[in-house]
Amino acid sequence: MKVAVGPDPSLIYRPDVDLESAKKEGNFRNFTSGPLLDRVFATYKLMHTHQTVDFVSRKHIQFGGFSYKKMTVMEAIDMLDNLVDESDPDVDFPNSFHAFQTAEGIRKAHPDKDWFHLVGLLHDLGKVLALWGEPQWAVVGDTFPVGCRPQASVVFCDSTFQENPDLQDPRYSTELGMYQPQCGLENVLMSWGHDEYMYQMMKFNKFSLPLEAFYMIRFHSFYPWHTGGDYQKLCNQQDLDMLPWVKEFNKFDLYTKCPDLPDVDSLRPYYQGLIDKYCPGILSW
Repeated sequence: MKVAVGPDPSLIYRPDVDLESAKKEGNFRNFTSGPLLDRVFATYKLMHTHQTVDFVSRKHIQFGGFSYKKMTVMEAIDMLDNLVDESDPDVDFPNSFHAFQTAEGIRKAHPDKDWFHLVGLLHDLGKVLALWGEPQWAVVGDTFPVGCRPQASVVFCDSTFQENPDLQDPRYSTELGMYQPQCGLENVLMSWGHDEYMYQMMKFNKFSLPLEAFYMIRFHSFYPWHTGGDYQKLCNQQDLDMLPWVKEFNKFDLYTKCPDLPDVDSLRPYYQGLIDKYCPGILSW
């Protein structure tokens, strides 16, 4: 059974995306007509209503024990083929191909950084949450910090947060909310989704990857930060040092999607070697 994980948002609804550039990169699909806008908006409305400090804290408790499944990285990649991303209506190939496409794009541009190749393979594996009953607004979509007022480049910022109870709470409704200036993103509670889950899963299973990899996984959907330029007052020097790496990863995540499918069977031995090096064996999910 295929599980719908879309609409994974919103390339064209982000206020800071250059549409012509996106089209030229071959990543753009026509989301300007038909029911998709309503569907995307509805997803973000649910997300921006229900992603609160309490909700995210409960999800960390629910999934933080990583007791849902025992499996290898490759088994998780194969599970992605049970997901259908409704935001890509013109692309009908399995989701796992995007993982290999992203990884191969990085490998071509950064041949000397094998850990970076592996990040491309890993980055969307947190979407297995959708197979365990999580609604799409708690799996996909752009992420943002909870516990403070949403900033301008959050998708649909002006029209989707009215019913979020945290914004009626003086502890959480200011620009900094419950945080201190320059507290560092490692101390920020991010909205719950596949990024945060996978980041926590990698820490729990002690992946031996560099700090840059953990930033890429945790923040690749944090468009208001890495593309919109918001939430700077929360950042410390480490965050600023890592930002160029997140931006570099994002290029490959967005612009490697294409109908020219890689020969996955021929690539598996190389990536299995990276898995054996950095995150071997049967892992807790």
